[in-house]
Amino acid sequence: MTSKQQSPASALDAAFLTTVSHGPGVYLMQGKREVLYVGKAADLRKRLAQYAHFSGPSHSKTGVMLSHVRKVDTILTTTEKEALILEASLIKKHRPRYNVILRDDKNYPLIKVTIKEKWPRVLVTRRRIRDGSRYFGPFASSSGMRTTLKLLFSMFPLRRCKTIRKRERPCLNYQMGRCLAPCAELVDHSEYMAMVGEIILFLEGKNRDIIANLEKKMHRAAAELAFEEAALLRDRVIALQRTLEHQVIAAEHGLDQDVFGLARNGASVAIALLFVRAGMITGSQNFFIADPIGDDSRILSQTLMLYYSSRRHPPRELMLPLAIDNETLIREQLSELRGGPVRIRVPKRGKRIQLMRMAAANAEQVFSKESKKAKAWRIMTKTLVRKLRLRNSPDRIECLDISNLGGRQAVGSLVCFVRGEPEKRGYRHYRITGRDEPDDYAMMREVLKRRMETGLAKNNLPDMLLLDGGKGQLSIGVEVLADFDLLELIDLVAIAKEKQDEGEKLFRPGRKNPIFLPAHAPALLYLMRIRDESHRFGITFHRRLRTANTLRSPLDKVTGIGAQRKKALLKTLGSYKRIQSATVDELATVPGIGPVLAENIFRQLHPEDKKNHAAR
Repeated sequence: MTSKQQSPASALDAAFLTTVSHGPGVYLMQGKREVLYVGKAADLRKRLAQYAHFSGPSHSKTGVMLSHVRKVDTILTTTEKEALILEASLIKKHRPRYNVILRDDKNYPLIKVTIKEKWPRVLVTRRRIRDGSRYFGPFASSSGMRTTLKLLFSMFPLRRCKTIRKRERPCLNYQMGRCLAPCAELVDHSEYMAMVGEIILFLEGKNRDIIANLEKKMHRAAAELAFEEAALLRDRVIALQRTLEHQVIAAEHGLDQDVFGLARNGASVAIALLFVRAGMITGSQNFFIADPIGDDSRILSQTLMLYYSSRRHPPRELMLPLAIDNETLIREQLSELRGGPVRIRVPKRGKRIQLMRMAAANAEQVFSKESKKAKAWRIMTKTLVRKLRLRNSPDRIECLDISNLGGRQAVGSLVCFVRGEPEKRGYRHYRITGRDEPDDYAMMREVLKRRMETGLAKNNLPDMLLLDGGKGQLSIGVEVLADFDLLELIDLVAIAKEKQDEGEKLFRPGRKNPIFLPAHAPALLYLMRIRDESHRFGITFHRRLRTANTLRSPLDKVTGIGAQRKKALLKTLGSYKRIQSATVDELATVPGIGPVLAENIFRQLHPEDKKNHAAR
């Protein structure tokens, strides 16, 4: 690959176009400080020439974007498929304003059956890897998935432990009927694997097959007068029949499908996705794209490339409302991700059209939800501006919290909310340096300075800064913002919980007395939610640091040995105390150490014990 960069003055002019290749590649439209749009083309010069000769209205989306372009970067690729993959990668990296951005890009949980293990188990994961296991899902509802797992574990008591080793006596799970105790060899392997097979049938949606098999076993057990076993099988049949009553049958073919619906409202686009697994609807996911550039076909093809990845594999069949750009290339890429063929269909009639209508209705519903959300945010904005006397509309609010333990392991946690919703890409942790004593003010000053420096450099300052604390923290905030000449640009608010009967107090610069809002006022609850999120984010990181520090061994300070040699030392000598008291000769007998390294380790463990070292 090669790349070309142009100065703002020559962006998209004739001189620039003559330097652009006719080959495939990716182009990046750049503004003053950010990437505005990423696109790909089979012929870069031809595609950019279309932008250069754009004759549409200046107020259109493309016209507005082009008015902000200061530079165009091009990256040449050897094939069009390479360009397609690179485009998706760059969109995920830069999140350009005018591209398709999937805001809700979390990975939903999957149920994994480790069929390659001798004694398979069932567990939850959010990552699908090619390890020979069977994966089922995704499950859009975590609570629904947990209910499914609870039923599975009650009917099919497979092992729960991560590793299995031979035991004289089984663990408590066996006593409670939650495990068949393969560790104590209390279950036949063929019987155990038969139960694994029934679990797979259950997760594939073939409950009627399981029920038929269980009923046969139940009648056989009753005929043999094994009434306890028959009663257990009867309970399993009843539980499965209840689950059948709640399952929504989408199709009788039993395939895994993702069904896409697309709706447009002016410049905005909504996309709805239905998960169909084993012919049943298991969940859905919606995306709202405010102002994308491109027609519906282009937007849908970008959505597919952005949604599926090595961590989120496509199912066997995708159903789309319309034909997409580069269908052959996209199908090849999705088949590589899945490790098998992926079919892309655009149903026009037949049994599948009902699913398409359902997805389209879900996409239309997104606009209604977004409209209500926008209306609620407008009301919230007006309330915050009026009650707190803000200069700006608080569309982007950041909240800072300091966590430390007696001044040690101090961290600053910054969370970001945009138009009422958490913006996880704006979350930051700050390791505070040079502070061994508890000084919250100095710590806050350090973190605020670092945030303002970054914000000015990247042009991503907040509209409002919320500090966890009272007048003292507010004064630090005023001092730092004044140093950067930002007091007029950023609204500063401090929130502090006082006495139980007084509730929350809000402090603003230039105001002597705190502001009190009613305890159940939506504006106060919103600010408290942001403050509590900063607490959670900070405490989680601080707890991780404490755990890492607690688990750190004195051997970590010894240079020349890595994880494997530390493990060998502990395995051979038993403990750090025994390693410290060992002679050079004893250390040298440890596998992987040797006499030279043993002397080096001894010298580091006994820096002042020259006599003992000499008399070894």
